[in-house]
Amino acid sequence: MMTHTHEQAMNYVYQQVLQRLLSFFSRAERTALQLMIQRLVVSAGGMERIGEYKVLSIQSGTRDCCYTLALLRAAQLSIAGRAPATFQLRVATLRTNGASPMALENIHHSCSALFLYDDPRVEVVMVDNREVLPFSHLAPVSDAGRESNRLNLLMVGHRRTWNGPLDLWDDGYLAAGEFYGQICRWDRGVDALVSSDTPRQQKQFMHGLTRAAQKAGLNASNDPESGYEELFARLDELGSDCYREFYSEHGQAEWRPAESFEACRRTTFIDIHDMLVSNLEDRWPLLTDFLGFQPDELAAQLSDNEFVSLTISAHVRGLEACFVHGRTYEAGVADYVQRALVMMRRKQLPERYCEQVMETFVNPTTMSDQRALAAAQAQKSLGLSEAQLVCLLFAPFVDNGASLERFLRQCHPGMLVALPDLHRAMQGKSAPEQVLQWMVDVSGLTVKLIGTLYRMGPVARGERPGPAVGNADEPALDLDAGNAANGERSTGR
Repeated sequence: MMTHTHEQAMNYVYQQVLQRLLSFFSRAERTALQLMIQRLVVSAGGMERIGEYKVLSIQSGTRDCCYTLALLRAAQLSIAGRAPATFQLRVATLRTNGASPMALENIHHSCSALFLYDDPRVEVVMVDNREVLPFSHLAPVSDAGRESNRLNLLMVGHRRTWNGPLDLWDDGYLAAGEFYGQICRWDRGVDALVSSDTPRQQKQFMHGLTRAAQKAGLNASNDPESGYEELFARLDELGSDCYREFYSEHGQAEWRPAESFEACRRTTFIDIHDMLVSNLEDRWPLLTDFLGFQPDELAAQLSDNEFVSLTISAHVRGLEACFVHGRTYEAGVADYVQRALVMMRRKQLPERYCEQVMETFVNPTTMSDQRALAAAQAQKSLGLSEAQLVCLLFAPFVDNGASLERFLRQCHPGMLVALPDLHRAMQGKSAPEQVLQWMVDVSGLTVKLIGTLYRMGPVARGERPGPAVGNADEPALDLDAGNAANGERSTGR
């Protein structure tokens, strides 16, 4: 009796949540919601099968992620109000070193406002170091997860020519792809991945995934026109361990709990980007007043991609100017900011954004403070020192150390005398202890992993992918002559 009473009480609460949610929807959004429900019901095989149907929403705390989650919850509760059962929902987050506390807060606030945590029809989970856990916005990334993420970022990032495009954060695409493939198979799997990404954003992600897979030594077919309808075929092609070429058998943790993963995936992709009928401004009341979303507006508009912060992106451009091109750090940051301002004005963004950028990055009196702040942030979030970032810029180890001498001349001339010892160490031969220690300190990698890179060639960058944008109708923020600004790619998140 108590259970039945509790269930009635909770159903009342859920209907109250739905009514409040719908009160923020425009007429066009309510119509779009009905169309989305139809799409889900058809995909499930009819209303009589909807109760067995499970939908996945990947959540990273961006604006589009949270809005998509609200739409899915509205669909779930709307069906529950007029049918014996509704679809189940899995909300999953990948924990990475670069994720901001604000993004995690946004996920938590959204889940709380939508009453997801205690609803038996909803799973809210996160993956840390290949382990599926209940989501917690307060839990830091595990030490093992931080170290694994750091090494993966470096290994993928070093697979480039020293003067190639600065796609240093490609590991983010690979980690996300592996995560999508595995979380779809976990605990009896899911039937559909739902995403509101635009076709252009989908292509951006698929390009990034293919490029990162090639850097990881995997064979990846490259269809320049493919979107998420090709995602699972691509992931099957890559296999369940996308880093296997870098590490020996014991290099990476297994996906856990191992017995909870289905051998076969049944997931399809449901595209709902055409359901996002409201303009961005109209969504803010729902996002901020209902979901408690806190926008990091500047980062959302300007970030090179979602895997690293705006501050670190600008910092890397400064370091590149300083160490690679013989200019000043300030000149590199200024170039980055100027490109940003041009694109912001082309997008007709509010002038306050431009002023904020100028204030943050262009004031010469604060530039040294800004550099120290960015270096500290890179150390804290990515686990990389300034010396290790500079080493990453030169990619000196791949292709039998082809760029090593150039790197030493530019950055560590005192080590030129040790060049033969360095080559011997990378070939697995004996070398002086202080040389081995220097290699570890300057790169952030073990000597064994540096040796792995030494035996691998660089991955030359071919055709650059089209940039992703936060809204289908906006021009891209192309901060790096083709390096997409991707602050709001959502993957249904």
